[in-house]
Amino acid sequence: MKRILINKEDLFLPNGLEWLKDFPVYDSSCSPEARVYFIDTGEGIFLKTAAKDTLFREARMTEYFSKKGFGAEVISYISDKKDYLLTKRVKGEDCTLDNYLADPLRLADIMGKRLRMLHETSAEDCPVKDRVGEYIALAEKNYKTDNYDKSAFPDSFGYKSGEEAYYVLQKGKHLLKNEVLIHGDYCLPNIMLDNWEFSGFIDVGNGGIGDRHIDLFWGVWTLWFNLKTNEYTDRFLDAYGRDKIDMDKLKIVAAAEVFG
Repeated sequence: MKRILINKEDLFLPNGLEWLKDFPVYDSSCSPEARVYFIDTGEGIFLKTAAKDTLFREARMTEYFSKKGFGAEVISYISDKKDYLLTKRVKGEDCTLDNYLADPLRLADIMGKRLRMLHETSAEDCPVKDRVGEYIALAEKNYKTDNYDKSAFPDSFGYKSGEEAYYVLQKGKHLLKNEVLIHGDYCLPNIMLDNWEFSGFIDVGNGGIGDRHIDLFWGVWTLWFNLKTNEYTDRFLDAYGRDKIDMDKLKIVAAAEVFG
């Protein structure tokens, strides 16, 4: 995870968070939608800022994952002119660390086993109950409003056009079920390891009760994206357990992902 030391005076903080400027502040952002700062307090904490009212869901799900024992502890959530989410650091480093990428077989095994652990976690009290409905609604909205990246065609997630992907989504969307607790963005940067020992998940704003194949799709995708090969797909799926995997559902999720 990158960390670039910044001038603390350039960081606007609302009442209640000014004390953060007593420590070195590093920019650790990787997305244009939000800024992420690492505050070097010793053990370390993270501050995420984004547009007003956009981090409420993430704060809620982060608290829930923390309660389950595999997420960052929330220190504070403030919605002012912008949203501010302050969390304790999860021990270790994310899975894009060179040391982890250098042993892809071991990495794929851990990814599969830890995802299965997540999906087998009891989650009747999860505050987000219908990720599938939200997920499909967003894909349909983006298709109908042409709000998706057409430059990725041909061959976007295996589809040659938006129309082809949308047909597959409409034909098979009823097969996706709200059945397990999902991460929602199961990628290597969001999985934390401490010397190969799992320590937690981060960036769980898309989590909730949903279909396991959403996470499985992103697990396959992130191994390909970060390792530049599909060689470790089977290893990941085998480690997860083929007894719960429906390859046709993965194709439906891929069709939905064409539309973001």
